[in-house]
Amino acid sequence: MRRRIRSVALPLLHRHALPQLAVDGVLVALAYWLAFQLRFDNGPHGPYLHLRERTIWWVMGGGVVVLTLARSYQRSWSYSGQRDYWAILRGVGAITILTVVAVAVIRPVQIPSHHRTVAVGLPNGVVAMFFLLALVFLVGVRVLARSIHEGRPLAAFRGVREGERGVLIVGAGDGGRLVLREILRNRELRLAPVGFLDDDPRKQGLRIDGVSVRGDTQRDLPRILEDAEPDEVIIAIPSAPGSMRARVVRECRSRGIPVRTLPTVFELLQTGGLGGGSQALTKQVREVQVEDVLGREPVQMELDSVGAYLKGATVLVTGAGGSIGGELCRQIARVGVRRLVLLDHAEDNLFEIQRELLDERHVQPDVLRAVLADCKEGERMREVFAEHAPAVVFHAAAYKHVGLMEANPVEAVRNNAIATRVVAHVAGESAVKRFVLVSTDKAVAPATVMGASKALAEFALEAATARFPGTLYAAVRFGNVLGSSGSVVPIFRRQIARGGPVTVTDERMTRYFMTIPEAVQLIIRAGSLANDESPARVAGSEVFVLDMGEPVRIVDLARAMIELSGLEPGRDIDIELVGRRTGEKLHEELFNSYERCCATTAEKILLAERQPLEVATVEAMFEEINLLVLEGDAAGLAAKVSELSAVREAPHPGEHGDASAPAPLIHSQSS
Repeated sequence: MRRRIRSVALPLLHRHALPQLAVDGVLVALAYWLAFQLRFDNGPHGPYLHLRERTIWWVMGGGVVVLTLARSYQRSWSYSGQRDYWAILRGVGAITILTVVAVAVIRPVQIPSHHRTVAVGLPNGVVAMFFLLALVFLVGVRVLARSIHEGRPLAAFRGVREGERGVLIVGAGDGGRLVLREILRNRELRLAPVGFLDDDPRKQGLRIDGVSVRGDTQRDLPRILEDAEPDEVIIAIPSAPGSMRARVVRECRSRGIPVRTLPTVFELLQTGGLGGGSQALTKQVREVQVEDVLGREPVQMELDSVGAYLKGATVLVTGAGGSIGGELCRQIARVGVRRLVLLDHAEDNLFEIQRELLDERHVQPDVLRAVLADCKEGERMREVFAEHAPAVVFHAAAYKHVGLMEANPVEAVRNNAIATRVVAHVAGESAVKRFVLVSTDKAVAPATVMGASKALAEFALEAATARFPGTLYAAVRFGNVLGSSGSVVPIFRRQIARGGPVTVTDERMTRYFMTIPEAVQLIIRAGSLANDESPARVAGSEVFVLDMGEPVRIVDLARAMIELSGLEPGRDIDIELVGRRTGEKLHEELFNSYERCCATTAEKILLAERQPLEVATVEAMFEEINLLVLEGDAAGLAAKVSELSAVREAPHPGEHGDASAPAPLIHSQSS
């Protein structure tokens, strides 16, 4: 209580301000005294000496009062910054003006002249030097105090000492400055900066907090690594493209120099960005991961704008406990939805995403609804839709592991195709405004059970579009997602952890990759593109395709992951070629031969325009598929699905390419 009363009484002072008041008073008086000494060759004499003696106490006391009113004592000098220096500038200016006015009005020293007295004023030279000296003294003492508090006065200029590790910082922007300040402040890190690297030509040769920008990462990196001999490199550019990160990692790994990085833009958005200051940011510095070095330029979107159509709406996410569904929930929860319904048939996964959103993302409990249900059960889905009345549905529930789906084709079709049809129909019956299916590039010319099941899911949306014109149906098709449950990356990590070998099916094999947060942002953006005016909408459901950049060779991915683990491919960890599995393609595609690629208004999102199938054809085929699933007839199911794929052999008018190439057959498996 006493502290609160004192805080209210002296709102312009912090509790350790008295020593600072005393020091500032002495410095102001010293600046005033020196101004007279420097103005006169042998020091002031006569009336000017008397003037200094009679006014110096006024200046000292009044200066402290003015600096207090200028809010110069609201925090300790140890944490002073640019705002405090501006306060000092305003305070010193006010002290100088008030001193001149006080001397002119009060007339402390007068001399007789021709039957009258004349007041002695401050010489212009004294006024100017007093202002400059006071400013230098007051700012300087704060800079010195902060430097001492950080533990390393002039540390950036003295080089690397024994027991410290030299650090080369890539990026001289805000992130790099924050890393540098934390290195200089925190002795326990035992780090010393040896320089910056930055590709901005305007920063070349600059010194930032005493550390020079030694060059760029494109031409100068090898030379600087040889000259500076850093013990570690930190990439301090959250928005750094993968190509730049890969270049730095490659050069450093060849010299045995470990590399760490700040979080990416997506990670910073999830953790609160740079707002936590240098210490919070430095704690997030982590090892470079494969996601950082694939060479893709990540798409950056303002989630608040691209997800504006979700604000105030009830949104249902199926497969909410999965990798894609979980990230959908995290990002959707940030745009201000009225209610977010999490639906999953796996109890543990559903519980985990619910607790994460409540405990770590601080989503209000009344916003979340966790629903344990199976999308294949039509009646249960009708209950869920009737209870929550969602306006937007993201259908992410699916089986993803290709090998498991090959061994269990009936369940793959039941879960990925029939369940999608069930949920799409219930959404149409419930007058849902938008229905977005998370699809895959394996649905293009499908050669595996998993791909065929997702192709069927896309077909199911076409039939639903014709039956329920009030609902906007769209599928979003993309390639492999790094870190998802069906990705090759976790498999490679486990193989590396146990000493190898890392198994690759074929040296020529390539795949498209993107990160989970980026894929989900594009899914949300694609959901906003579905509209009644689209040419594809008139004909059937829309299929949006994410621009995945250039495909990545799987063997190169394996080598990169081994190197990022500090090991050498072929020496420490072997890469073993095991041959392609049944139905596995060397190269995935994003468009079928009968589809035409069209641009959209969104960056990195394309539209696959195609002629729709006859609704009766799709409905009849699904009736037969349903029967085969109930009977567990895997061979008959494979033949029927292949028949449906072959229906699309006719090209879209104006389509380029070989339209007559039939889709590969799905290999039958025993149930």
